[in-house]
Amino acid sequence: MIPMVLASSALNPRTLPWFVVYVLGVMVIVVAATANDQLDGRRVGGVVVSFAVGLIILVSSFRRSQLGVAGARSESMLVDLRDRITKQGHIPNLPEGWYAEAVTRSAGASSFAGDFMVASLSRDGRHFEVAVVDVSGKGEQAGTRALLLSGAFGGLLGSMPATNFLPAANDYLLRQDWSEGFATAVHMSLDLATGQFEIRSAGHPPAVQMKAGSGRWAVHEAEGPILGLMSDAEFTTVTGTLNKGDALLMFTDGLVETPTRDISLGIDKLLGQGERLLRSGFEGGARRLIVQNDSMNDDRALFLLHRR
Repeated sequence: MIPMVLASSALNPRTLPWFVVYVLGVMVIVVAATANDQLDGRRVGGVVVSFAVGLIILVSSFRRSQLGVAGARSESMLVDLRDRITKQGHIPNLPEGWYAEAVTRSAGASSFAGDFMVASLSRDGRHFEVAVVDVSGKGEQAGTRALLLSGAFGGLLGSMPATNFLPAANDYLLRQDWSEGFATAVHMSLDLATGQFEIRSAGHPPAVQMKAGSGRWAVHEAEGPILGLMSDAEFTTVTGTLNKGDALLMFTDGLVETPTRDISLGIDKLLGQGERLLRSGFEGGARRLIVQNDSMNDDRALFLLHRR
């Protein structure tokens, strides 16, 4: 039994089944050769357990043969894919006077989520772009699509005019021709020198801005269709300015929507919690907010930007 267990981690999926069959065949021959001796319960139990383990390894091997790598290597590949998704959402270091924080959580505490972020900072350090995306599905079911889209969207972001990002993302999704290949997104482009920003949305919850002067929240409702559903989609632009002390939140519907609560009520609740929590400071504010709204039923993502 030990050779089969070790082989399941070392051999490739094509070789492993033959090795398991060989080991079990040798075991049958040995048992048959010693059948005239006393066959006690321990020996019978050992044979049964060995065949059960061999069957489990065979079933697992057939499933892994679709991936084409052995057990340990397939697990390391999944870890690498997860790390790549996380790296795509890394926020670049912004110039002095700006603070940004991004937090994501997956449904059921899975390592893979359908919500992700991509960000880009221009070479001169003046223009910053970020997109918060919610792929259809949740947890591991949406994780593979999120991986592909995070790489594609990360390549698009910052490499073209901001007005072209959502149309290009929409065209990319349409070309995939997935049965559940739609996604929502909110995209912001920001001039770090002036604080002026543009926000565009594709069927996504609105971005919200806390204005330091009045202490009130402003909801930026940009309009646009969900990505991956229709060609030649048009996305409206909402403009504004982040002054000193202002903050901007971008989030996915997992933070504000439940089967029993309308999204508008969820946004009001989030803003109320944000107003209370952010009084103690903006650093770590996104993490505190997402913990406060920590639902295990859906993926969640939250981006916080503050101008000091």
